[in-house]
Amino acid sequence: MSLLPFGDLPRSTPRRFVPETLDLAQWDQIAPLFDRLEERSRDLASVSELEAWLVDCGELQAALEEEGAKRYIAMTCHTDSPEADKAYLWFVEEIEPRLKPRRFALAKAYLAQPLRPKLPLDRYRVLDRDTALQVELYRDENVALETEEAKVGNEYNKLSGSLTVEFRGEQKTLTQMGRYQEEPDRPLREEAWRLVATRRLQEANRFEQILNQLLVLRGRIAANAGHANYRDYAFRMRGRFDYTAVDCERFHDGIEAEVMPVLRRLLARRREQLQVPALRPWDVAVDPLNRPALKPFTETAEMERGSQVIFDRLDPELARRFQTMRDLRLLDLVNRKGKAPGGYQSTLSESRLPFIFMNAVGLQRDVETLLHEAGHAFHALATRDEPLFAYRGAPIEFCEVASMAMELLGAPHLDVFYSEPDARRARRVHLEGIVGVFPWIATVDAFQHWLYTHPGHSVTERSAAWNRLMDRFGGDIDWTGFEPSRSNLWHKQLHIFLYPFYYVEYGIAQLGALQVWSNAAQDHPRALADYKAALALGGSRPLPDLFARAGCRFDFSRQTLAPLMDRVQQALAALD
Repeated sequence: MSLLPFGDLPRSTPRRFVPETLDLAQWDQIAPLFDRLEERSRDLASVSELEAWLVDCGELQAALEEEGAKRYIAMTCHTDSPEADKAYLWFVEEIEPRLKPRRFALAKAYLAQPLRPKLPLDRYRVLDRDTALQVELYRDENVALETEEAKVGNEYNKLSGSLTVEFRGEQKTLTQMGRYQEEPDRPLREEAWRLVATRRLQEANRFEQILNQLLVLRGRIAANAGHANYRDYAFRMRGRFDYTAVDCERFHDGIEAEVMPVLRRLLARRREQLQVPALRPWDVAVDPLNRPALKPFTETAEMERGSQVIFDRLDPELARRFQTMRDLRLLDLVNRKGKAPGGYQSTLSESRLPFIFMNAVGLQRDVETLLHEAGHAFHALATRDEPLFAYRGAPIEFCEVASMAMELLGAPHLDVFYSEPDARRARRVHLEGIVGVFPWIATVDAFQHWLYTHPGHSVTERSAAWNRLMDRFGGDIDWTGFEPSRSNLWHKQLHIFLYPFYYVEYGIAQLGALQVWSNAAQDHPRALADYKAALALGGSRPLPDLFARAGCRFDFSRQTLAPLMDRVQQALAALD
């Protein structure tokens, strides 16, 4: 696919079941492979044959997932390309809907297999549990609805990626405008902020309409699967075996009790340092002492090289893995018009290689984003030798430990980009960002709880619900005169549109990452070894076991939150 930033990639292992000449975009070539797997499942004569069958199922799944991932990567790298859009939608509309019933049939065949109880219980316990859940939730009538959901979600991507403003004679993406929020010139920050806010408000109705369509589709999907609302369905669909919606609500309460006082102190200090009567929305990203914005790099190539030095210092194995990604051109880092917003790491499942996508514009948060996505990439590479496809991934709650811990582990080496005073300043920005992200996570997660347990609500009621959460978690920011922008702030959060209920995981994982960081302060070699060992487990263990192997407690109550907030405050004080 010519629009991909990388070329042909080496496979981790040779194919033994999927033909080399298979066209992964033609269903008439794919279907016979599912037929063969189903037929074989009825004639398996030994445990070893069953295990070989599982590997072959995974080989086919990996080949198909890589094909879908490549088309998604091309589309997000070029949202303005009709060719990329057409290729992506072809796979979404013509291939993925046909895959779902065939995967369901294989899952049922596995659960019904008489030899399955003879498999080693410890090895296959998680696979059994996850496969049973897949069978429980599958409904034929949801296939078309899920296809439509993906298409509507793509409209959000295209809308967000298309937004630009003219700022002082230049056309800029909204992501590029973010750098002006770090400029010491307050009128300049306000001008840039107003321009972006106005541009977003011009599309407010379109964002609302997209969400309205998604709410209807998701409500039907949940009802078809026998759930009273989409929240209950989503908790099952996301495999949340180890916590409930009530646990999440308690997490929100814990953030309000333990994090908000810390955030308010930080905001009060910021207001005093800026010497302003009240903090405005354009005052929250600038250096509070009005120093020029941190500029870790000018060109993304500098960020790439500097990150390599960080990994060289941190661990030889991680350094080799990042260098491999550079050599294979598995990084698309620069922001440009027509590129989808945000950042992600996508695993090319057959090559067993990670790809990193982001929108760097020369800010400190770009360095943090690359460290974050590199953590995901290291997770993918740590499981390359795992024969079971299902275990080469992990629960999102632990995947984000991999990424967030890498941000913290890399922070001591930020002098690669800065003088030591600026490196200390960057570390402070990062830790303050961790404090600030917990309330935002609570806001986004609680908002989704409200959205999906209040069917039929109006846009006005939706805005009121959001504003109540902003009152609770938004901190002491003066939005006077910009109330519509405050009410629509959630439009920029792509997870609400594209990945419903995938956000609280960041908060749960941040607690794990902070524990890895705290452990590293006591014994860095052991903490790093535990971190890498946990990554290598992939998804072969339940979530609490993965946390435990990384040296962490799987707990997001106030009892875990409070001491970690104390540790962050101590680190901030030391940076002063």
